[in-house]
Order: sequence, then structure tokens, then C-alpha cells
Amino acid sequence: QVQLVESGGGLVQAGGSLRLSCAASGGTFSRYAMGWFRQVPGKEREFVARISTGGRLLYADSVKGRFTISRDNIKNTVYLQMNSLKPEDTALYYCAADPAVGLRSGVRENEYPYWGQGTQVTVSS
Repeated sequence: QVQLVESGGGLVQAGGSLRLSCAASGGTFSRYAMGWFRQVPGKEREFVARISTGGRLLYADSVKGRFTISRDNIKNTVYLQMNSLKPEDTALYYCAADPAVGLRSGVRENEYPYWGQGTQVTVSS
């Protein structure tokens, strides 16, 4: 089992940037596809970005061109660089790990058995 701990959230003004980090332990990191999701109170959890074990990238349309997901398999860490932030990006951001066995859409919560505790991102207008 892999444990995930997010960090890097905070309060920023619209147009600003943040970099989220997710440190993994307890598993073979390089064998997991990694994803970022976000959720606001009372709303459905939303897919943000995914990076496969081979480095293939997938982004939600709402963040494409502004956010970049990357991974460092030596540091066992996945990152989400968020630029040009908008108030609608405000959410609790979760890191998730997918063992990627079988066919995947990459965007469904139930494809990721392992989750971090979340880190809050608040974008002021």
C-alpha cells in the first residue's frame, strides 16, 4: 500500500501560481500512474490531471494550458504546477495513485485506490 501526503496549497490572488507536491511512500512509486483531483464543498470530486507510468499526460479541459503535472521517480513525488489561477480553481486538491492494471479512462475516482488527505487552494478575486 502506498501513502500519499500533499503539500503546497495556500491563498493566492487570481493570476498567480502555486506548485503542489505529493510525496509517496510505502509502494513502488514508478509503477503507479498518478493523478490530481479537486473538490469543493457540496460538489462532486473533479478530475484535474494524470501522468502515467510512461509519462503520458491527461488534463481536464478546464485546466489545460494552465496546469502541468510532472513526476520525479527518484524523489517519489508528483507535482502540479498551477499558473494563471482563477477563483474557480479554489478547491481541496487531492493526490491519488493508480496501479494501472487494465484499461483505464484515467478520470474516474474509482480507478485510484490510494488517496492523500488533500491540500487547500484558495484563489481570491
